[in-house]
Amino acid sequence: MRSSRKSGIQIAWKTVTYRSVFLMVVAVIAAIAIGTRLAFPEFTENTVKAATNLVTNLLERVAAPASSAKPGTTLQQAHITALDGTVRIKKASSNAWVHADYNVPLEKGDVIQTGSEGMAKIVFNDGTNYTVKQDSLIVIEENSANERQQTNVAVSVNTGTVDLATGTYTQGSTSEVKMDGATTSFGPDSAARVSKDPKSQHDEVLVTKGRGSTERNGETTQLAPWEKVTYGQQSAHLEKEKEIGPPTPISPANMMPIFISQEPKPVEFSWSPMANAKGYRLQISRNPYFSSLIVDKKINSPNVLVSGLTEGPYYWMVRSFDGLDKESAESEKNRFTVIAKGNDSGAIALALDPFVQHGHVIELTGKTEVGARVMVNGHEVPVVGTDGSFHYFTPPLRTGETLITVTAQDTKGGVNTQQQKIVIQ
Repeated sequence: MRSSRKSGIQIAWKTVTYRSVFLMVVAVIAAIAIGTRLAFPEFTENTVKAATNLVTNLLERVAAPASSAKPGTTLQQAHITALDGTVRIKKASSNAWVHADYNVPLEKGDVIQTGSEGMAKIVFNDGTNYTVKQDSLIVIEENSANERQQTNVAVSVNTGTVDLATGTYTQGSTSEVKMDGATTSFGPDSAARVSKDPKSQHDEVLVTKGRGSTERNGETTQLAPWEKVTYGQQSAHLEKEKEIGPPTPISPANMMPIFISQEPKPVEFSWSPMANAKGYRLQISRNPYFSSLIVDKKINSPNVLVSGLTEGPYYWMVRSFDGLDKESAESEKNRFTVIAKGNDSGAIALALDPFVQHGHVIELTGKTEVGARVMVNGHEVPVVGTDGSFHYFTPPLRTGETLITVTAQDTKGGVNTQQQKIVIQ
């Protein structure tokens, strides 16, 4: 029978797809993983966690948006150093409002809003601080620094009133406030009050110390102490005028305790006399917003005795007025506390946790007696918990050795003071 096979070399092959190879590799890896897991369970778990973290970090870097900072600059954070009343924050990365907290850092694009009795003090790394008054809303437009330590801080005031004070920053740094198309730049060691009333569409910038410069629609106005510029959305030009400077409060000094006995004596209030002043207007309140007044009276002399002040904290300020009854800007607000002096007043409890340094800002936590007040370098800690615990961020401190003084004081006059030296580099 004749064979049908052809003579020669016979070649046979089997098709192997990439999918088959992939499945085979996966099967081998799975077998190895299972074996390793059974033999070395703890090592395998740690390895898996490390691999997961690595992949997560890579994905976050890929998904994260590019930084909006200019080349050579670094975005920075600001911190809240004082809080009172209702204050809310909306982070740039979120659409939800959250309650302000000392532990919430503030960054570019964040929005800060105060309620009808809210107040927040915000400190930037260049030493500039903003006190956001009640019923105000601001946006952090810029907060960065370059390799030459030149800083750029800009805040937009959408509504309300803000008191600001700039630090002694490096030459070439900028500190700006923006409202309705106008930008006001402030020099180092300057102070101002910025207000925006959306109802009357009236914007105002009053320089109280140092210098400022407002630019709008190509028009620039230079501002010296107690000069202010006003404008509105529909204003064609900037209007500049000179304000009457306020007196300087003398007594009671800021944060001064006043001890009273069973027969309290009147408290003396005094301030610096002002030339061409017809008289003065003294105001005393229980709150720093002066929304309700205990004393509101006009006086001819730069001093007066006030009776009837009971125990507790008080705030006071004074204005001068001329022959046309035009009032000056308000003075600085001094706080004092009336304390009933007990026979057994002595040292009280004060325990401090280790200080935490954030650049030039020091974070303090500790505990004192219930109902006591705490001061740090003369600045009162705004909130002391019902259990006596407190949490406080200092304003930016100067480079070098600094002494931190913490004082606790109860309602009976008991005092405890502790000091600690720190070095800011």
